[in-house]
Amino acid sequence: MSNQPVPPRPQPPPPPDPSTEFHIGDEFGTARRNLPPAGIVLICIAAVAVIVGIFAFTERPKPQGAGSIDLVAAAEVPGQNMILAAITLTLRNTAQKPLWIHSLKAQLTTADGKTFDDEAASAVDIDRYLQAFPALKKSSEPPLSPETKLLAGTERRGIIVVGFKVTKAAFDQRKSLIVTIQPYDQPLPIVLK
Repeated sequence: MSNQPVPPRPQPPPPPDPSTEFHIGDEFGTARRNLPPAGIVLICIAAVAVIVGIFAFTERPKPQGAGSIDLVAAAEVPGQNMILAAITLTLRNTAQKPLWIHSLKAQLTTADGKTFDDEAASAVDIDRYLQAFPALKKSSEPPLSPETKLLAGTERRGIIVVGFKVTKAAFDQRKSLIVTIQPYDQPLPIVLK
């Protein structure tokens, strides 16, 4: 044996501190490690859905006006199996800005469920129709035509003339008569029944 000193035996390393314990098998790129708890995520999603729902409900398009059909007069066109109808209506602009009429249309639904559509006659032709068919002249209102402007909060009465390929008897027994007014720069029409 030699006189060399014997090196001390190596001591085992101290046990790791439990607060810094690292497991090589754990994956740190998983959702459990990177995302907040599911409860918080669901609460946030619900809050955003409520805010979007309130905004969608309050900002949905609404018709810019309202009104009513006041009087309907019809006259049969001889030999054509057709009637002309003079519709007197009242239109109110309920918005805060002017309303410009783009188009006026009428839809007739007969008693047997058939529908007929027609655009309103030109305002310059209405006087001729009223002279040729005196039965239409039950109202003395001026013609209501496209390009008519209603200022905010105002009301306008007028007459439109439309034609339908039905007999006067079928027109008189109609199920419904609807006038649709489409304003410029508005997504929803004004529907009068």
